[in-house]
Formats: sequence, C-alpha cells, structure tokens
Amino acid sequence: MTQPSNGPTDSLGVARWFFVVPFLTLCWLGMQIVHESGHALAAWASGARVTKVVLHPFAISRTDVESNSYPLVIVWGGPVVGVVLPLVLWGFTSLLQHSTTHLWRFFAGFCLVTNGLYLAVGVWWGVGDAGDLVRHGSPAWTLVAFGVATVPLGFALWNGQSGPFGFGPHPQPVSWRQAGITWLVLTAILVAEFQLTG
Repeated sequence: MTQPSNGPTDSLGVARWFFVVPFLTLCWLGMQIVHESGHALAAWASGARVTKVVLHPFAISRTDVESNSYPLVIVWGGPVVGVVLPLVLWGFTSLLQHSTTHLWRFFAGFCLVTNGLYLAVGVWWGVGDAGDLVRHGSPAWTLVAFGVATVPLGFALWNGQSGPFGFGPHPQPVSWRQAGITWLVLTAILVAEFQLTG
C-alpha cells in the first residue's frame, strides 16, 4: 500500500523517529489493553466478577476477579483475545483498504509476538499468566505451543513492512502530521491511565 500524503514530510528522516517511538509505546500500551480486555470478557462470560483492572504505563497490567469458577477460561482469555482481536482489527481495515492498515498489521504482529513470548518463555519461570495457567492445570506444552504458533506469525506480519515506517530498502516518507497525531493519541492514553490509576 502506498503511504498517503499527510502533510509536510522530513527529507532527513527525523520525523520517522518522532513517529516510530510513540507508535511502539502505543503498541505496548494497546497490547496490555487488549490482553486485559480478554481476561475481563472471559470473566464476564464465565460468571466471575472483575474487581480491578490495572493499566498503568509503569506497571505490569493485570485483572483481578472474584467468584472465579473457571480460572483456566479467564487466564487463557487474556492471550487468546489478545492475539485474535488485533488480527480482526487488521483484517477489517484491510477489507476497507484504510490508510492505517499497515499500522494495524504491525500492531497485530506485535500482539502475536509479545503474547506468545509471554507464555512460552514465562512457563519456565512460572510468572504471570504462564504461572497461573500451569497452577490451574494447563500442561506446559500448551503454553509453548501457543508461542510456537503465534510468534512466527507475528514476525511474518512484520516482514516487508518497514517501508511505510520510513525504513528499509524502499522507505516511504513519514509526515510530521503523522508524528503529531501519534503523540496526541499516546498522550491521551497516558493521561487516561494515570487518571484511572490515581
């Protein structure tokens, strides 16, 4: 997809860094939001009550629940929804041929890689969701299999996508307008998370 013109571009390539840095931060925060949404949706679907969702830029996200009769459903909900929903969003923008499709594709890849590594690597230390899954009866191999399935797919989505971000053998121009919008969105999410936690 050819990157549309979004205002003045920077021939020296400085704008791409002012775009990529906040965009990667957005990917991290967005991944946490989608992941915790998966836990919350699974809790709601299984009759549990969500008592607290921690989303903070300087904390590891988590979802606390009560009356949890199906712990495996709730814990698996995070990584499963955390990879499926971004893929759906990317697919939707692809069908619409929207100018942001490459951003959603990168985000989907980011979620596949981070959630996959989170379980496949975390199983060896027994931390976070990986530790909870094993304690509640999921065989360790299922967590590793999840990572084996998702991480390569995530890298496949990233493959050949450097151009729209201003990198690679065929870099496309990144506008200051893109960078500015990205910073505004990041600032809004940071303010919201600080307010919710405060």
